[in-house]
Amino acid sequence: GRGNMSRQRLLGARLPTQTQENEMTDIKDRVDQWLRDAHAMEEQAETMLNGQAMRIENYPTLKARIEQHLEETKRQRARLEACIERRGASSSGIKDMAMKFTAMMQNLSGVFAGDEVVKGVLASYTFEHMEIASYRILVAAAEADGDMETARVCEEICAEEEAMAAWLEENMGEIAIQHLVRQEASLEEAKR
Repeated sequence: GRGNMSRQRLLGARLPTQTQENEMTDIKDRVDQWLRDAHAMEEQAETMLNGQAMRIENYPTLKARIEQHLEETKRQRARLEACIERRGASSSGIKDMAMKFTAMMQNLSGVFAGDEVVKGVLASYTFEHMEIASYRILVAAAEADGDMETARVCEEICAEEEAMAAWLEENMGEIAIQHLVRQEASLEEAKR
């Protein structure tokens, strides 16, 4: 079946048949699409992080880490653009994908009354894991397509997403406690 042919092609066991050449095109097209999806995902991450960084006032450590990741995200987007260009993949479709992500991101990055900062951490942690999964899939797909440069770039980006997710995981409890303490203090202040 198709699976055996793919394995043989990947192992270089036989010369490509017409079916295998079609599979190679399918793999290339799929990797190109997933790269465009990842590019759109990074555009949305940039929008979300920018919005959070502007609204955070009382959590300087969180604000600094979000601003750092915002700069990483801008570089990630540029690196993905370079991969898309190098592969000769059309950038059309990027805007369509960006629109699809927009609806989801509005749910994740809207204004959260009261516990906005805690909900923002929750949204960011969730989004980081979607990015991590997307890049792990892209690494495998790019390798299957023989594009080791794209695989390397996606591995490096994935490591940055993993670092951000790990930072959020290590700090979310403290951020939640800071929020509760601040809320308690403002309630006490209001009672006076």
